[in-house]
Amino acid sequence: MAARRWGRRKAWPVVIGLGVVLSLVSYLAVRYIHSPTPDECRANGPDGTTVTLDPDQASHAATIAAVAHARGLPERAVTIGLATAIQESKLRNLSYGDRDSLGLFQQRPSQGWGSPAQITDPVYASGRFFDALVKVPDYLGLPVTVAAQKVQHSDYPEAYAQHEDMAATLADVLTGRDGPALSCTVSGAMADGATAAGTESSASSEESAPAGGNGAAGSVDAGGSVPQGHAGVAAAVRREFGRVPAALPATGGGNVSYPIAADRTATGWSLALWLVCHATELHATSVTFAGRRWSSTASDQGWTHTASASAVVSSSGEASTLAVTLS
Repeated sequence: MAARRWGRRKAWPVVIGLGVVLSLVSYLAVRYIHSPTPDECRANGPDGTTVTLDPDQASHAATIAAVAHARGLPERAVTIGLATAIQESKLRNLSYGDRDSLGLFQQRPSQGWGSPAQITDPVYASGRFFDALVKVPDYLGLPVTVAAQKVQHSDYPEAYAQHEDMAATLADVLTGRDGPALSCTVSGAMADGATAAGTESSASSEESAPAGGNGAAGSVDAGGSVPQGHAGVAAAVRREFGRVPAALPATGGGNVSYPIAADRTATGWSLALWLVCHATELHATSVTFAGRRWSSTASDQGWTHTASASAVVSSSGEASTLAVTLS
């Protein structure tokens, strides 16, 4: 009788051990086989450096670069703007901060930067930063941290320097000089055309830009919805980029196309990358330019080669077509 009890006692560790092993196998199966690839955007610099952001951060970085493009500012200005936003908010459109600081650049309504609704609009905030930056004498010749500090008047004036390399890589990529050097991996929900919910960049309807102000392309409109369809995407691009050719007339399905002249390839890539960074809120399922295509259904493959590069004939000659497919 005692022997049988001892046998049962010896069996318990075996049963428990087997349970632990099965639990571990189940966890690994769920974690590494069935879980989706995390959403992220990767920018690959010409010197081999890589910057990884989540889509929320990438959309704000692309907006800062677009606003600088619309104002005709050089890449150095983009680097300064990005380094500042990385330090101030980690490229998040924050609804809080030190005292009354808000937004990407932690600008303060009490210091004349604008209303809370304006400051939490990424395009408005970026525009106000660049308005102040270009007034700094010889800002292009100053160290990044000095130029940023002359705008921000931070309690930590040297802090911006630590982000210069990251900002310079993003500026190089987002200005389009290196072609398809940025790609975003999106989840299955995006592949099905669903919107991402709960990102920090999504403002409430109360925070949309006032009439005549600089609103964010990806921000909500007065009715609280994200701009969609041909007209919505065209308006968003026009609002942020400004200095790009007008969208071609809609051809059905709500898709959007832009003729990009041969000597504006960098601009075309800058816009293409901006569209990928904002793909979720704009409901863009593919972006095609210069013989390359990014697709939400195969986003893990990055920019793939297309069968042939499409082109249209414009008043300035042959131009590549930047095409956006919408869900």
